[in-house]
Amino acid sequence: MRLMVMFDLPVETSAERRAYRQFRKGMIREGFFMMQYSIYVRVCPNRKSAQFLEQRIANLAPEAGVIQTMLITEAQYQAVNFIAGKASDDIRNSPERTIVI
Repeated sequence: MRLMVMFDLPVETSAERRAYRQFRKGMIREGFFMMQYSIYVRVCPNRKSAQFLEQRIANLAPEAGVIQTMLITEAQYQAVNFIAGKASDDIRNSPERTIVI
């Protein structure tokens, strides 16, 4: 399974930009990688671990903005079509990656 996090955070003031940077760095520390701008994804072994991760993301979330999550299966993720560009070669994006908890 993959947990996808999509967000739109305000960056008008210096405090909002700081909150955005802290959130983004926290996502990276949690093992997410950027699929495209403001969309991050991470492999999760099961639904329970994804729910736990969603709670950790909620703890990172700034007060303003919109943050959404979506849990999708590996088959759904691998069925993504690229109209322009190409898939990332990052090992974290590989379908062969296995996580054992």
